[in-house]
Amino acid sequence: MSVHIGAKANEIAETILLPGDPLRAKYIAETFLEDVTCYNEVRGMLGFTGTYKGKRVSVQGTGMGVPSISIYVNELMREYNVQNLIRVGTCGAIQKDVKVRDVILAMTSSTDSQMNRVAFGPIDYAPTADFTLLKSAYDAGTEKGLNLKVGSVFTADQFYNDYGDLEKLANHGVLAVEMETTALYTLASKYGRRALSVLTVSDHILTGEETTSEERQTTFNEMIEVALEAALNMK
Repeated sequence: MSVHIGAKANEIAETILLPGDPLRAKYIAETFLEDVTCYNEVRGMLGFTGTYKGKRVSVQGTGMGVPSISIYVNELMREYNVQNLIRVGTCGAIQKDVKVRDVILAMTSSTDSQMNRVAFGPIDYAPTADFTLLKSAYDAGTEKGLNLKVGSVFTADQFYNDYGDLEKLANHGVLAVEMETTALYTLASKYGRRALSVLTVSDHILTGEETTSEERQTTFNEMIEVALEAALNMK
């Protein structure tokens, strides 16, 4: 057991999917996994382990934002020896050619969070995805005929923000805004693990188009399938 995860040793697989919403974790487990067991209910942050096409996979809710995902990622790697971490979450698009429900593979993530400033001081550390996971997810998506978007995202520290720099970010090729990827990639690099964010565009910040909360909780299956197929190739 760790402080925020009630699992016993060996109850969590080496490969894990990380949705922010614990109810999405439950949906993934019930819809895509077999032989499922629930290993965590601490603070309502549900965690499950099952099998996908014979491979043992876990799924763990993380909550929203850098501080929350940092807690779970730290404990999963330090206390449970998780090796491959795949965030499956939502984001808001800031490019005209990125549409609602598109799937994004985040190569790297900029941020306005102070997390890496605290860790690195004046150094601008560049958190990146693991190439093996990224390629595996890309291959899985293209085999399914998906028009995946691959590029950089922006990890915001605030959900409600005027985002005065959005135009500047868009002009530098940033595809979308979300709230966790910088933390995931930085911590995975620190511990020598593999990490990737697979994101579905839930709303478009420029056009105002958006999905419902129910859709965000119980759909977006293409993103989940890409992540699970990528997980199959991880040892």
